[in-house]
Amino acid sequence: MRWINARPGRGAQLALLLVPFIAVLIAYAIGSAERLAVNANDKLLPNLAGFVDAINRMAFVADQRTGDYLLWSDTAASLIRLVAGLGISTAIALVIGMAIGVLPYIRSLLAPFVAVISMVPPLALLPILFIIMGLGETSKIALIVIGVAPTMIRDLALKALELPREQTVKAETLGATSWQIALRVVLPQILPRLITCLKLQLGPAWLFLIAAEAISSESGLGYRIFLVRRYLAMDVIFPYVVWITLLAVVMNYLLDRLRIAVFPWSELEKQA
Repeated sequence: MRWINARPGRGAQLALLLVPFIAVLIAYAIGSAERLAVNANDKLLPNLAGFVDAINRMAFVADQRTGDYLLWSDTAASLIRLVAGLGISTAIALVIGMAIGVLPYIRSLLAPFVAVISMVPPLALLPILFIIMGLGETSKIALIVIGVAPTMIRDLALKALELPREQTVKAETLGATSWQIALRVVLPQILPRLITCLKLQLGPAWLFLIAAEAISSESGLGYRIFLVRRYLAMDVIFPYVVWITLLAVVMNYLLDRLRIAVFPWSELEKQA
């Protein structure tokens, strides 16, 4: 039997899924034990007790200065910025992406511009955004939009262009206007791709958010990580990184469930 044709069963899939995570945990435990054996006060690789204490302190003990539970207040601040940035990006991408894909004049006007903008490193624009928009929430949300929207626009435009020409011709034969073709033929077929685009941009969006929070913010997950790094507080940094990863995984899962629930045929196309 060729390996290319071998398919693991459900139990084997679960076991294989867990192997990399277990390997990382074992490697960390060994490294931590070795460093703590040499120096019991080592901060680089804390043990499990150190993590439990830090998580309890950040999540379940109110801060003496502000009275907030820092993990939850940081999470709320970051999620508000992230959702705002992704929401604006999604709206812009849907309108402009569909327009580029459907209307040749708009494609000639905007497609080259969007292609160039998508090549600009968003983090290089962060100082400019802070100068123009200030250090408040607007600049952080704008960075996410600038970093995410152009890629989503190009993806949706390509999806619209990939639709069979025959569909448009048939709609025109039945007397449909350009507006009706866009709404009834193109839009239903690119909406599943819009959710997929959003999923693919979760990682970059988190990156831009954390970078903005690290440079100028008074709250947020990225702000907290860069605040405590000066104290080498790895017992706080590691849980925050894991928490950010978990939030991204949950968001990815929820978007996938939303796509399947609203557009069930997209899952059949994916399997095909």
